[in-house]
Amino acid sequence: MFRGSLVALVTPMKADTSLDWDALDKLVEWHLEQGTHGIVAMGTTGESATLDRDEHLAVIRRVIDIVNARVPVIAGTGANSTSEALDLTAAAKNAGADGALLVTPYYNKPTQEGLFLHHQYIAERVALPQLLYNVPGRTACDMLPETISRLAKLDNIVGVKEATGDLERLAQIKASVGDDFCLLSGDDETGLDFILAGGDGVISVSTNVAPALMSRICELALAGKAEEAKALDLKLQSVHKNLFLESNPMPVKWAVSQLGFGSDALRLPLTTFSAEYQPVLRAAMQENGLI
Repeated sequence: MFRGSLVALVTPMKADTSLDWDALDKLVEWHLEQGTHGIVAMGTTGESATLDRDEHLAVIRRVIDIVNARVPVIAGTGANSTSEALDLTAAAKNAGADGALLVTPYYNKPTQEGLFLHHQYIAERVALPQLLYNVPGRTACDMLPETISRLAKLDNIVGVKEATGDLERLAQIKASVGDDFCLLSGDDETGLDFILAGGDGVISVSTNVAPALMSRICELALAGKAEEAKALDLKLQSVHKNLFLESNPMPVKWAVSQLGFGSDALRLPLTTFSAEYQPVLRAAMQENGLI
């Protein structure tokens, strides 16, 4: 179900940081026109940490309505509270999401057993395909391959977004789960290598600004056309890298605003992308014909 280039969608805002619904509608339609294979609404890149519950769910519903079943929509529903993650996941199911993406509980620093019980609790109570999301660089919590293997045996847990960038992790996970368990990269710089090593796709920040290129790279890689994919990805590496000159989603929010989808405003404590870095990212986008 989840394969190829899936965008970790930004949430467009107006200059006063209110939600820009018109820009969101246009952004989603643009992704569909450009060939994006799936949309993740309200993940880290969508500023899930600073939107309240009603806004969070309103964005998910809006994306589902606009997509209208043309590609899968995955809702970000993770939280550091199990009860909150359960509530968001159930709400996403009721809204018609095709799946949920649940980040490891951040800040609390649970044990591996705590991680297992957290995801088991939600999977047993919400009949919706669920993707685990491991990004220890942001959460201070690392879900180990052995825990992923245990969780892969549960109904409703269908895959993982592995964002460490460590391809040895992929090999360890792949060896311990079934062939139908979805393996998605959460690291754009190594995403192509992840697919070529047996992954199914990428949940991507770069797809926000290079949807057609990212879709093509993933399609080539999944078809085994490694050299063609590498040629495209090599040039796009400057975009992958420079979208993380500051903490995500600050650079990508600015980049998307340059494409005409909302302002570059973010809610505190996030701040707008620093002016000193903007020319570097702009040059990378121009190099790839994105602006």
